[in-house]
Amino acid sequence: MAPTRKTPPPVGTITRGTTGVNRLRRSDRWLVNDDLVRTTLREAPTPLVVDLGYGAAPWTTFELAARLRTVRPDLEVVGLEIDPARVVPPRDGVRFARGGFELAGLRPTLVRAFNVLRQYPEDAVGDAWSRIQDNLAPDGLLVDGTCDELGRRCAWVLLDRHRPRSLTLAWDPFTVDRPSDIAERLPKVLIHRNIPGEKIHTLLTAADRAWDRAAPMAPYGPRIRWRETAKLLRDNGFPIRAYNRRMRDCVLSVPWDAVAPSDPAQRPPHP
Repeated sequence: MAPTRKTPPPVGTITRGTTGVNRLRRSDRWLVNDDLVRTTLREAPTPLVVDLGYGAAPWTTFELAARLRTVRPDLEVVGLEIDPARVVPPRDGVRFARGGFELAGLRPTLVRAFNVLRQYPEDAVGDAWSRIQDNLAPDGLLVDGTCDELGRRCAWVLLDRHRPRSLTLAWDPFTVDRPSDIAERLPKVLIHRNIPGEKIHTLLTAADRAWDRAAPMAPYGPRIRWRETAKLLRDNGFPIRAYNRRMRDCVLSVPWDAVAPSDPAQRPPHP
């Protein structure tokens, strides 16, 4: 029998815990369809997914489990909360435990941490990322994201064990006027960087300009207008990921290097 890892004490602080049914649907849709995430889950011998900091009620954890099981039906899902009062009994094939950035001694294939680091200071991000990355499975992934209360505006960073890989912004086509409106929901590592001279500000400013240029497509709806906007951005040298499938959401995804903070001293360390 293989030895079990000693469970370390929880690392982190109790946050507000606000949550809501279907709040994280946009990131869930992206996870289910992303090639890297799908491959990672399918190739893992025994895939384990951790929903870190699910909040006062575990609705989004159950939703994550149901959606990811369309990719890998046998995956295990564990919800972790640092507040012991929020740990609930297992249900629908999902179990819950107390834990923080140390991941309660688990070695997950995928960790989702949404609206957690937003409530921490910016200089805490690097250490939190490193702690989670150190406890991932060898090919594990971390999604650190933020969204508004209704899940209409979302942003997340995808990381592997060694480095951030990409930034993705996703929003409801019918409730957002301009791409830069998503700035208020940038992950903590970038939300204070939306200023002149930073790459994220350059990207969002260019996205607004391209959106204005794509105005002739407005009669066809915001999704078509965004598709033209993304094409204009790519034509101007921005590494916007192209999606071949039809998208319910407006999605802007770029490699991390395209938006990483310009000051190396302030950039979270890469283990």
